[in-house]
Amino acid sequence: MAAVALAPSQSPLRSSPDKWLPSLIGFRSRRVGFEPKLAAARGIGWKICEKSTGWREQVRKKEAVRCTAEGVEKGMLMGGIGGETKITVPARFKVVTLLALVMCLCNADRVVMSVAIVPLAAKNGWSSSFLGIVQNAKSSFLWGYVFSSVIGGVLVDRYGGKKVMACGVALWSLATLITPWAASHSTLSLLAVRAFFGLAEGVALPAMNTLVSRWFPTNERASAVGISMAGFHLGNVTGLLVTPVVISSLGISGPFFLFSSLGLLWLTLWESGAANDPREMHLISQSELRLIQAGKTESPARNDKFPSLRLLLSKLPTWAIIFANITNNWGYFVLLSWMPVYFKSVFDINLKQAAWFSAVPWGMMAISGYIAGAVSDYLIKAGYSLTLVRKIMQSVGFIGPGVSLLCLNHAKTPVAAAMFLTTALSLSSFSQAGFLLNMQDIAPQCAGFLHGISNSAGTLAAIISTIGTGYFVEWLGSFQAFLTVTAVLYFATTIFWNAFATGERVFKEA
Repeated sequence: MAAVALAPSQSPLRSSPDKWLPSLIGFRSRRVGFEPKLAAARGIGWKICEKSTGWREQVRKKEAVRCTAEGVEKGMLMGGIGGETKITVPARFKVVTLLALVMCLCNADRVVMSVAIVPLAAKNGWSSSFLGIVQNAKSSFLWGYVFSSVIGGVLVDRYGGKKVMACGVALWSLATLITPWAASHSTLSLLAVRAFFGLAEGVALPAMNTLVSRWFPTNERASAVGISMAGFHLGNVTGLLVTPVVISSLGISGPFFLFSSLGLLWLTLWESGAANDPREMHLISQSELRLIQAGKTESPARNDKFPSLRLLLSKLPTWAIIFANITNNWGYFVLLSWMPVYFKSVFDINLKQAAWFSAVPWGMMAISGYIAGAVSDYLIKAGYSLTLVRKIMQSVGFIGPGVSLLCLNHAKTPVAAAMFLTTALSLSSFSQAGFLLNMQDIAPQCAGFLHGISNSAGTLAAIISTIGTGYFVEWLGSFQAFLTVTAVLYFATTIFWNAFATGERVFKEA
């Protein structure tokens, strides 16, 4: 059987390669999947998939054999008919773009309340003591978030990330919309709405992580998480910058209405632009689907049988992830919640009024998180083991902030202190290519549930660090002593992580 069928003249396989190669590259064959004008696509060489003709492609040592269509689909499909050029964006790139947008909304919706609480107090005539009670709305969000992380993770494993993410966005958009009404009605209703908001948002991270693992091969997964989490970090900047402008233009309810409307708009795009698994996506090309499946180290996860909680907690790699999440959230919330107090007490500077604190740390976290993902994927493609790569990324994500906090203790100027603070936050983003991805490595069939468990533990650590830091500072005698304790926590967890974490699958399907 011939590999390709050509038009009438002569078979190219009977002439020299120099004569038939140009026509073959320009020809579109349904059998082997050639795209027209492939030679015009920059950086894409020609490769012929072997069928039954006996022709074999020549590849460099250690390079995987792939079809031409797969090589093209990995970046962009370029080609056309009649000399026209057509650019087709791979389906997985569309999915990660939607994930980045929804993670941006997820964080922006949280920030709206932090910015709007002062004008809300003025509008409703709240006293200072009453304002302190309303501030508990933030902790009520975290309590809702704690409980929904585990539930959301189980739902993601059972029903897939697409449906769970859509339900979460719809519910938290509704909660955002009715927040001004709840604030004007009563304190109890406001606390209830914020707890409901936390419940809805708790499903976002498990759903995002699971969808990335389904849609991306192993050697692209860290970059995809980096892009998604970059959206999350930039959501803080978006909320801080947009909310005051909208309040001055449309009133106190304006930003709540705006961000809830954006959530509903995102849902319309999500319905047709994503699926739980690429195999369920009708718009994906077969070449991209083959590329995704060939790049996965684990077999497709089944959603009907999970290891028990007792079995999950009996393995040290699970505890490595849990402790990493606890340490990450502890340091993260200490830096963001208490650094304004630190700068005020040490340098007599109001950090909340500094423009850089509103944008620079978050922007740097977005950039460094993507860099971590790109480096991680590069190391995997270069042949390094998953275990080694996960340990390297997580070590940078903890040792970097730990060293930065120790340096912060010895900073003599506000500028130097600000640089160490930004460095600590930036390097902490390397954890995204560490423990955040490791859940899919060790337990792909129940990664959502494992994510929910570790995220709940991390959220409890965030609550304790946010509420208890003041008591710790009084007990230890200074902020510097508390920052040293936090640095030691970073270092201790790094040792535990490197001792017990693994990139191999730990929990097999029953």
